[in-house]
Amino acid sequence: MRSVLPTAVAILLASAGAAAAACDVKGLKLEEEIAGKKELQLSANEQTVRDLRTLRDAAIILDSFKFEPECERLVAIVRQLTAQPTKAIERGSDTDEEKAEEIEQVREPKAPAKPK
Repeated sequence: MRSVLPTAVAILLASAGAAAAACDVKGLKLEEEIAGKKELQLSANEQTVRDLRTLRDAAIILDSFKFEPECERLVAIVRQLTAQPTKAIERGSDTDEEKAEEIEQVREPKAPAKPK
């Protein structure tokens, strides 16, 4: 029984260290950041807010697939964008309609190819 306790403690500490090393998407507190920035409250900037949420969701997915460095990089980008919402809005205000149509076509799910 005594040898089991130190092993259990070691496993617990190792798992706590692994959890701390994981990507801190929760620490972004994105919804609080959005609520606290009046620039992001404007209806004209709804797309920027959607983009920030999409990036956060992508970080969650990267973390779940164990791509911690990529997740951490994406979290850093979201932090940078929310820290300076005016710059984020300027960067994200691409109004190239042709480019938007191309991107929309790529986003549409495609039917699987039929076997021959």
